[in-house]
Amino acid sequence: MAAVDQKAPTFAVAGNRLDAAARASHVDHPVLWLGLLSVLYNGILAFINHNFMPLSLTHVAASEGLIMASAIIYILHKGIYETDLPAFLFLLFTLVVTIYVSVLNRMPFVDHFRNVLIIFCFSGLGGWSNEKTMKLAFRWASLAVLIFLIFEIVSVPFYVSIVHPSDYFANTRGLLPLSYNKTGLFQNALGFPERFSFGIIDHRSSSIFLEQVSLANFCGVIAIYLISMWERISRWDRLLFIATAVLILVTNDTRTMLIFCFACIVGYFVFPKIPRNFNLALMPLIVAAGFLVYTMKPNATGDNFTGRINLTMKKIMELDPLAVLGLSVDRVAEFADSGYVYLIYAATVFGVIAFWLFVCLFPAGRTAAQRRCAHSLSLFIFLNMMIGGTAVFSMKIAGLLWFVVGYMRFHDSPRIRQGRAADVES
Repeated sequence: MAAVDQKAPTFAVAGNRLDAAARASHVDHPVLWLGLLSVLYNGILAFINHNFMPLSLTHVAASEGLIMASAIIYILHKGIYETDLPAFLFLLFTLVVTIYVSVLNRMPFVDHFRNVLIIFCFSGLGGWSNEKTMKLAFRWASLAVLIFLIFEIVSVPFYVSIVHPSDYFANTRGLLPLSYNKTGLFQNALGFPERFSFGIIDHRSSSIFLEQVSLANFCGVIAIYLISMWERISRWDRLLFIATAVLILVTNDTRTMLIFCFACIVGYFVFPKIPRNFNLALMPLIVAAGFLVYTMKPNATGDNFTGRINLTMKKIMELDPLAVLGLSVDRVAEFADSGYVYLIYAATVFGVIAFWLFVCLFPAGRTAAQRRCAHSLSLFIFLNMMIGGTAVFSMKIAGLLWFVVGYMRFHDSPRIRQGRAADVES
């Protein structure tokens, strides 16, 4: 009997390993499609809007809501484990802040809660995803972006005939095209002569995202995925992701993502040597660097790197003292181009601190690949918030971004309920 008792845990462990191998070899279709829809839903809606029936903001909100509701149902069906508590508590804290801000301002304001809910949903899906499912999600999403990007480069009229970005944003966002915009493209994608450009096409590319900012940031998501998974993806996948990223960089005219991608190339070798907790210093360092730029060139303006940094710095220094406590939420729309200021107005200073801690501490840092993921995530978000606004919070970008972060958090470290572990030991 003693011999049987000693072998029982061994048989249980062997069985668990076989189950894990079986799970890793199949595609989890709900996770795959939710990951893909986070990137593609806007393009799908634009196709319907242009070719079948006019849509409105309600349809966009309902689509996002359906995707997140499906993700929540999936996560709750799997169960909340001890290792899931940081994301769950972050969401719960954000809900408290949302109620507080809404009550004080006597108006419902759920923007920040929606942003954090996206993080919760897709980090959760990524945490439950196996490697095969995640690779397929990134491969198919990147392929769709690449195909539509090629359509746009080769023939704008053909690209517009499929999704017609101008009509879509007019119907769903109320952004009517300017009189000079006869292209059918989103007007902000047209650019202007003074802007940085490689000169490949006569506008800033948008692909399946319909607008240029999300496409630029998707390039950053690809870079994070590549340095996190480089050793585990095939040669053909590497070629696909690199080709997609390069084509975005030379047609989108994005200076920030060009800098970020070069930082990731260097970071592939450097990030594993840096402790994960160094990320806690990154946001203060970036903000301090912003103040230094502002001090050296206080009069810099325009759509260039120093101009965008100065814009954010000026808005930080002009902060309404009541905004720090969440009493000026009605002004949040003024700061869509300044991420740090937007976050303060939308979430209070307490929400900013919670977001900073979550971004820095949620990713795992045990292995070299996990540290690459953690450091590149912090750099991507905190740099973006200095020169941009709300783009990193949109589902189009945040979906797959937090999907890979969630996956890497549990990479080689599956969830184990304490109760089950105790049962095995007993």
